Amino acid sequence: MQNTVLTYLEERNFKAIRNSFKDINEIDIAELFQTLFDEEMLERDKFILLFRLLPKDAAADVFSYMDSDMQMLLVSSFTDKELQNVINDLYIDDTVDIIEDMPANLVARIIKSADAETRKQINAILRYPKDSAGSLMNTEYIALRRDYTVRQAIDIIRKLGVNKETVYTLYITENRKLIGVLSLLELLTADDDAIVNDIMDTNVISVQTHEDKEVVADTFSKYDFAALPVVDADNRMIGIITFDDAMDVIEEEATEDFEKMAAVAPSDESYFKTSIFKHAKNRILWLLILMLSATVTGVIISSYDAAFAAVPLLVSFIPMITGTGGNCGSQTSTMIIRGMSLGEIRLKDFAKVIFKEFGIALLCGAVLALVNGVRIFIMYNSDPMVDAILLAVTVSLAIIATVIMSKCIACILPMLAKKLKLDPAIMAAPVITTIVDTCSTVLFFSLATKIFGI
Repeated sequence: MQNTVLTYLEERNFKAIRNSFKDINEIDIAELFQTLFDEEMLERDKFILLFRLLPKDAAADVFSYMDSDMQMLLVSSFTDKELQNVINDLYIDDTVDIIEDMPANLVARIIKSADAETRKQINAILRYPKDSAGSLMNTEYIALRRDYTVRQAIDIIRKLGVNKETVYTLYITENRKLIGVLSLLELLTADDDAIVNDIMDTNVISVQTHEDKEVVADTFSKYDFAALPVVDADNRMIGIITFDDAMDVIEEEATEDFEKMAAVAPSDESYFKTSIFKHAKNRILWLLILMLSATVTGVIISSYDAAFAAVPLLVSFIPMITGTGGNCGSQTSTMIIRGMSLGEIRLKDFAKVIFKEFGIALLCGAVLALVNGVRIFIMYNSDPMVDAILLAVTVSLAIIATVIMSKCIACILPMLAKKLKLDPAIMAAPVITTIVDTCSTVLFFSLATKIFGI
């Protein structure tokens, strides 16, 4: 498709381009534009020309799917009339998303181009905190009265539905207060003379405007909604959040958790759009903290000079002990953080989690210790300078103790972070590994000095 469009553009066969766009989904057209833009395959004026060849009813959707750099290029090149047409065809929540990534001069131009009602709705949404339900919502929804007949409700949907983001879920309000909800399927399968009040569901699940977006994402995940109503403190209907916006939130939250778990400061920008300096800035603080904290392990090792002198071979087992502890801790912290984010593990489950992880640690530690003990005995049994049995026992006990210790630490720290109102994701692999390295080294040499009588 890309080469075809470029060929038509070179031949100035605009009719063929228009016809090609008619058969392509808006998202795919946006991806085509984005590819041409990212790979710098077209000049600025040709991008504008290509956008102007889009079918009028598809232009706004294509624009909403582009990234902010591409949108800025287009907005700065649009005539006032073109910008007005695009903004008036966009859903309010998409317009707000676009504005948030624009420089001030383009934001002013966008708001100025919107009609008075749209401008009022945009400003209302922009007043809510960035990570709140209010900032995600769309104020374009269909509200029905409880005394409508099914026939009247369907007539309203036919009249107003074309300008709403979704009509699959309908909301019943009284003096703006949300009192019921009704699916389009229920409406269409009901008798024409039935009253909305008799068929609506009064058990309405909603979120308040200042609710955190994580709560919104969890609510969508729990109830499988296509749309979720947003109300104020007085239960007055303010707007709706659709599942596509919820999916964006889930993706953002997952990305943020991955970054924190990798000891990287979260960033709103994509990998390639983030400068080298900012990438380094996002990573260096945690790297410094982890590096400096790891020096504790070095101090501990140096304090056991006598053990090294008596049994030099002990040093060779340090990487294996600390590595095993770090791996066990990483496994556990990942499972605990995931369970907490999904709501499977709660703070009240603390004792159950500790007991379960202790059992897992015993089984894993026993298997690892047995395999390693047999390996050490076979490798060093013929060496007269080494007491293979004592060495095997020392390392095996150290492995069991390390596995138990690392798994307990790895389930305690994320839950402790949650208790302190911190993000459990910060207590992930890098932090756990650093702590476990220090603790496992102390365990190993404490056991070695006692067993070998050093």
